[in-house]
Amino acid sequence: MKINTVLKCFYFSRSFLKSYRTLIMLLIVSLVTISCKQKTENTAMTEADIISKAKEIHDRVITLDTHCDINVKNFTDSINYTQDLENQVTLPKMKKGGLDVAWFIVYTGQGELNADGYAKAYENAMSKFEAIHKLTEDIAPDQIALATTSEELRTIIKSGKKVAMIGIENGYPVGLDISNVQKFYDLGGRYMSLSHNGHSQLCDSNTGEEVGVWLHNGLSELGKQVVTEMNRVGMMIDVSHPSKESMRQMIELSKAPIIASHSSARALCDNSRNLDDEQLQWMKENGGVVQTVAFTSYLNTEKYETRAKVENEIGKEIADSMGIKWLARKEIMALPPKEIAKYFEFLGKMRPIQKRKLATMTGLPPAVDVSDFVDHIDYLVEKIGIDHVGISSDFDGGGGIEGWSDASETFNVTLELVKRGYSEADIEKLWSGNLLRVLDEVQAVANEIESES
Repeated sequence: MKINTVLKCFYFSRSFLKSYRTLIMLLIVSLVTISCKQKTENTAMTEADIISKAKEIHDRVITLDTHCDINVKNFTDSINYTQDLENQVTLPKMKKGGLDVAWFIVYTGQGELNADGYAKAYENAMSKFEAIHKLTEDIAPDQIALATTSEELRTIIKSGKKVAMIGIENGYPVGLDISNVQKFYDLGGRYMSLSHNGHSQLCDSNTGEEVGVWLHNGLSELGKQVVTEMNRVGMMIDVSHPSKESMRQMIELSKAPIIASHSSARALCDNSRNLDDEQLQWMKENGGVVQTVAFTSYLNTEKYETRAKVENEIGKEIADSMGIKWLARKEIMALPPKEIAKYFEFLGKMRPIQKRKLATMTGLPPAVDVSDFVDHIDYLVEKIGIDHVGISSDFDGGGGIEGWSDASETFNVTLELVKRGYSEADIEKLWSGNLLRVLDEVQAVANEIESES
């Protein structure tokens, strides 16, 4: 080859590499510029403009809350969700706040690991399945419908109705009969945690961390079979309550992505119900989603404890006036399941009274609020990316914060996200897109398993 040809090739290569580097730099600058422009635009906008923008986004995106507890007493012909009851989620509150989808929870407290305990748990679970079906089929079918897929969900929303979906909190009602997984799926259950507060027959709970006592060192043999069965039927695996080791084993065993239906970031609030950075990385690698939870004691320990002292004093006064003994959350959760339900019924009546009294007081310590909640969303997005983060409240199960104290205030979450510069596409992913993606992927895995069998 002639020297001139070699030189030409050399200079062409240098020129190409230089141009390539330049192109890459231009792309980086463009992305940074777009991000900065978004934040600059929000900074330059008036408060009224920001609210208007947030309302438009809130109306367009599908808002989905993955964890709303229920009490079957609110699903009767005379007392039901068509009325503006004192509890945090009702149809009037969902409409006022623009909450499109509520995952109603079939929750069962942890009891004895024996035949009698399993029978009572199953009975409790079935009563809640029946209540949700009664709401959507008999009480208010013109206002809300049950969805089991993302396609059904979107069809219902287009019709102008609200959407109910079903999550199962605690696999205890499965008992020793794996066929119950299919039965719960057929009733509409689309996610299930394998334990709650206390070790179940399926796996260890996060509560074992406090005392360092474990029953299975993760999943039991039956629990492993249940994970496989959940993959087969197309039910999402929820890791919000199981122990860290249980979670690790579930991810290792599952062929499908998993969810944490109501957990936040442990790095910001050191509670065993939150996920540490290692767990967050597991979630990212698994393709799952963490549904950030608006639960005061899981968001900001210092603010929660300081404010709780004042709120508890007021709560005690109200409880005394109603002839009820005031209990701390740990004491409540240690009660038998029926007593827990009864106490939460009292709390539902107490909270509005407490809220009204707090509104008349001055000099109160600041409450855990929407800003603290979105701090966790920010952290999770930074750690694992926008595609793996979602939103939940744990309403009527202890959740609720200043600014999002019930479903009627749902818009305030979108408003805070807009203030922080999140785009509409990002907000859509946070509110519903990511969770629905996982739901679809879990069903796709189930279809694949079926086709191979």
